[in-house]
Amino acid sequence: MSGDIFALTTIGAALLLGAMSPGASFLLVARSAMSCSRRAALFVSLGMGIGSLMFSIIALAGLHTLLTLVPSLYTALKIAGACYLLWLAIKMFRQPAAGRMDFSSMGKMSGRKALMTGLITQVSNPHTALVFASIFTTALTSEIKPYMYFALPVMAFLIDYLWYVVVACLLSTHKPRQAYVKYRKCIDRLSGGFMAWLGIHVLMK
Repeated sequence: MSGDIFALTTIGAALLLGAMSPGASFLLVARSAMSCSRRAALFVSLGMGIGSLMFSIIALAGLHTLLTLVPSLYTALKIAGACYLLWLAIKMFRQPAAGRMDFSSMGKMSGRKALMTGLITQVSNPHTALVFASIFTTALTSEIKPYMYFALPVMAFLIDYLWYVVVACLLSTHKPRQAYVKYRKCIDRLSGGFMAWLGIHVLMK
């Protein structure tokens, strides 16, 4: 039992550090909170959590071995993920010019759309899948207890979801929103440029 607790603690710490590191997921939640609404950002966060849950289940099923044995599958996932990031970048660059923003109107983006945006962003990065698989492979023994197949996915979901809920709540307050209004064009350009860089970086690796 002590070995399982150690594995859970190790995996949890690694996943939390990964979620806290700046990247496409963090950027999407932050931008949703500032430019849209807290509700939309919370649904994006939920999508991120579901994506992590899916990755953990797939990792437990042996994704790392599968991607190693079938390189073409990894290549296909990498290209698909990069294309999605580039598509997000184009959307950010094409945002209308800065000006007075009606946040009450922007907040009406459907929860389903926000959730799917978060989910697709999370699962479109094959590197994240490999990170999950590598962490699980390193921390777990070959004899995985049955309850771990439930505990690990739930833990992965809660870590990502709760972290991004904190980000969404902090960045959806008045001051961050007003800062976004003031520097919207610059933020959109920087965000789009970062997304484009991530997409190109994934393709080039």
